[in-house]
Amino acid sequence: MLIRNGLVAGESGARRADVRIDGEVIGEIGVSLASYDGERVIDADGKIVLPGGVDVHTHMDLDLGPVRATDDFYTGTVAAACGGTTTIVDHMAFGPKGCGISHQVDVYHRLAQGRAVIDYGFHGVFDHVDDAILSEIESLISQGITSHKFYMTYAGKISDRETLKLMERTAALGVMLAVHAENDGAIAHLTERYRGRAAPIYHAESRPPECEAEAIGRAAWLAKMAGDAPLYIVHLSGGPGLEAVRAARARGQKNLFAETCPQYLLLDQTRYLREDGLKYIMSPPLRTAENVERLWDGIRNGDFDTIGTDHCPFFYQKEKQLGRHDFSQAPGGIPGVEARIPLLFSEVSAGRLTLEQLAALCATNPARLFGLYPQKGVIAEGSDADLVMIDPSIETTLSFDMLHENTDYTPYEGLPLTGYPVMTLSRGEIIADNGRFVGQKGRGRFLKRNLPDLRP
Repeated sequence: MLIRNGLVAGESGARRADVRIDGEVIGEIGVSLASYDGERVIDADGKIVLPGGVDVHTHMDLDLGPVRATDDFYTGTVAAACGGTTTIVDHMAFGPKGCGISHQVDVYHRLAQGRAVIDYGFHGVFDHVDDAILSEIESLISQGITSHKFYMTYAGKISDRETLKLMERTAALGVMLAVHAENDGAIAHLTERYRGRAAPIYHAESRPPECEAEAIGRAAWLAKMAGDAPLYIVHLSGGPGLEAVRAARARGQKNLFAETCPQYLLLDQTRYLREDGLKYIMSPPLRTAENVERLWDGIRNGDFDTIGTDHCPFFYQKEKQLGRHDFSQAPGGIPGVEARIPLLFSEVSAGRLTLEQLAALCATNPARLFGLYPQKGVIAEGSDADLVMIDPSIETTLSFDMLHENTDYTPYEGLPLTGYPVMTLSRGEIIADNGRFVGQKGRGRFLKRNLPDLRP
């Protein structure tokens, strides 16, 4: 296949070029490449060609006990493909109390194999730390599990003592730790303060940005004590948390990385005042408009390494209604894996992002940090032919009706978009074409990831 005359976003900038696909990989990039006999030629004139999106923060088929995320590895990856994402690294749910990491790795292989339509990997997860867990971290590297997540809140949180012990081990091995950073004690106290007040706005009031900032600062200091252990802050949502990241970097911590999500860049906490405010229950919650602008300042300054989605969908008319009499009973999470690239490309059109920033934040950087580069996340000779073609002339309004996520709403309903994905290729195969999934169920492959590519 030859993709001809698109504006190709590479690591050194965007240029008009042809991209030849040789089997599953990119074989050649050049100008005015001659087509071979029998080669399919796709005219990309007027289109933008980006590396397929790499979303390292999804929750497919997440089992929370009372409820389960409504996208499984088939429906969720179909949605990802139609939105221009060709690789995910999924955060596993906690298993039975006290189980090892390998237990959940086996569970997730069964959940994904035969269903995923794009390539995928898994992050391990901890709800306790002991000698057996510390040993597993090393043994799982050979299985391609080179990152793990821990929580500073929820029932599965680990203590500071366990965290430091864990970080010392991962620092020695070069493994990445991701952290959900919120102060559990403060949240418990504030949730109790607002007990009896059912309105969704109290979700935001009970988890203020200071809860996030304190936990980020504490996790960063622990990582420093452990020898600058690689640490990735997931779903950073507010200005105070961003300041905590900046402070850690200013004191010399090179291995501290930060992710934000489209919801924190494009929505604010006034959504909780709406009649359908339960749609927006997520943790951390949406913040004030002032916090939104502080995050955009972080984007402009290069403070953020990635933009993920934290995709974790539930039905508004079903699971979210558990919170209709008490906001704290609504399951936390929103859909977003399909909308990420369309939403952010529209910000390129509006001048808030450059094309190079979009490619870096949504593909190249996450691939580097999670051991997938240069196989994924870049348009380069020898890399997998994972590409998304965007037509910048399309003007539309984002609507639930145009998406493929297995839920009954999108939190981004009614947002105007300029530009939209019209074709997605995974390993040289067209799997989405003008909003239709045209690939095969189960074609996605598990990715054995390398250790992260850290800052020099």
